[in-house]
Amino acid sequence: MTGLKKKRRIQVVALTAVALVLSTVLIGYAMRDGINFFRAPSQIIAEPPSPSEVFRIGGLVSEGSIERGMGEEIRFSVTDGGATIPVTFVGVLPDLFEENQGMVGTGSYVDGVFKASEILAKHDETYMPSEVVDALKAQGIYVDPDA
Repeated sequence: MTGLKKKRRIQVVALTAVALVLSTVLIGYAMRDGINFFRAPSQIIAEPPSPSEVFRIGGLVSEGSIERGMGEEIRFSVTDGGATIPVTFVGVLPDLFEENQGMVGTGSYVDGVFKASEILAKHDETYMPSEVVDALKAQGIYVDPDA
C-alpha cells in the first residue's frame, strides 16, 4: 500500500511540474510581441539591433534637432550623452515634447535611423522614465531636478 501512495505522489508531482512548464511556455509565447526591450542610444550604437526588432529607445531630445517635415513627419535626435540617434516619427507629438527633455519612443532601427511608431514624453516638469534616468546616470550627465 505504501508503494502505491509513493508512486501516486510522484505522478502528481511530475504532472504538476509538466503543467507548470507548459503554462510558462504558453504565457511566454503569448507575450512575445508585447515585450519591448529598452535601449539607450549608446547601446544601439555599440550593438545595432536587426531592422525587424521592435524596442524602446529613451534619452533626451537633442537641442536644435527638431525638424518638422511635410505633413506630420517629424525628425529629431535622441542622446544619452554618449551617443546620438536620429529619429523619425509620423504623427502628432505629445504636448510636453520639447528639446532637452526626456522621451521614450517605440519602434525599430533601420539604416541608422530609429523609425518611431509611438513617442511618449514626460508628464510633468520633474518626471523622467526610470530607464532614461539610469542611462543618463551611467553616462554621468544626469542632474537631479530636486537637488
